[in-house]
Amino acid sequence: MKILKSITLTTLLFLAIGLNAQNKKDQKIIKDANKAKDKLMKMEVGLDHFFKNSAGYVVFPNVGKGGFIIGGASGNGVVYENGIMIGMANLKKLSVGLQAGGQAITEIIFFETEADLAKFKEGDFEFSAEASAVALKSGIAVNAKYRDGVAVFALPKAGLMADASIGGQKFDYKPMTN
Repeated sequence: MKILKSITLTTLLFLAIGLNAQNKKDQKIIKDANKAKDKLMKMEVGLDHFFKNSAGYVVFPNVGKGGFIIGGASGNGVVYENGIMIGMANLKKLSVGLQAGGQAITEIIFFETEADLAKFKEGDFEFSAEASAVALKSGIAVNAKYRDGVAVFALPKAGLMADASIGGQKFDYKPMTN
């Protein structure tokens, strides 16, 4: 009985250390990313194929964007490889053009192959101005395809933004620390 109690306490200690390896901000992002993923799966937008077959993906649960002629966006997310959380990411976007307003979105990026995911993990990954996200609504992802090894989806959460701008997104990756 004493050995079982000792093993249980040791296991709980290791779990607590593992959970505290990430700071509170990362823990909130992880929690929000899990909620966003669950919501997307329940929406039946056709993403299950991407979740099951991609080499990896990044969930940005809360991306804020806004602007008036010059705009920007930023957000933090969680990186998964073969469905397992492996790191954190952030995104920054700068755009110029006809735009006005503000919006909160959930953005998810799927990587088609291990090589595409590896490119992202190397850091300083960028999307060109031509890359665009598919706005999610019922069934929309069923016919979506990868472009240059990535598929990007966005789900508006709040706000309204008119946007006819050009710009690019820049991403940084940070592996999990244990």
